[in-house]
Amino acid sequence: MKPVRPPRAITRQMLLVATLLAVAALAQATPAQDVQQAEASLRGGDVPTAMGLLRKASDQGDARAHARLADLLHAAEFDAEAVVLYRKAAEQGEAAGEFGLGRMYANGAGMPRDAALALEWYRKAEKKNHVPALEALARAHRAGDLGLTRNLDEAMALDTRARSARQAAAKDAQ
Repeated sequence: MKPVRPPRAITRQMLLVATLLAVAALAQATPAQDVQQAEASLRGGDVPTAMGLLRKASDQGDARAHARLADLLHAAEFDAEAVVLYRKAAEQGEAAGEFGLGRMYANGAGMPRDAALALEWYRKAEKKNHVPALEALARAHRAGDLGLTRNLDEAMALDTRARSARQAAAKDAQ
């Protein structure tokens, strides 16, 4: 006996329902899931999808999404929008946002250069062992930049902390 096959119209309807359910499941993702999927999209080279997911999570108030979207906007030279998002993330205590805002002040990107504010934001992120902030402060101590006096011992100590934090993060990622 031959298996009974549903008519094509029913098959199409079943596919449509399955597609709608999949889209609904994606729409209900949490901001943290959106950020995680955005990172996967970035690793795969799909920047538009990543930006859409980050924008969605950012619109829902996710601090990590604010900071990561700001990183992408800054790279694309949309500095004024990046500053707004970095500030939102920083005000929520997100180390990446604190560092990003500090970098914008240090470079005068999207705002006037302000070494004192750059240093203040870098130090907030440094207290959370944020590797880029540790590295930025080490560079500033080596160069005597951002109003700091040149201090190679402090630069070396910050470099050591950055290496340790990077190794710990790599270990946690495994």
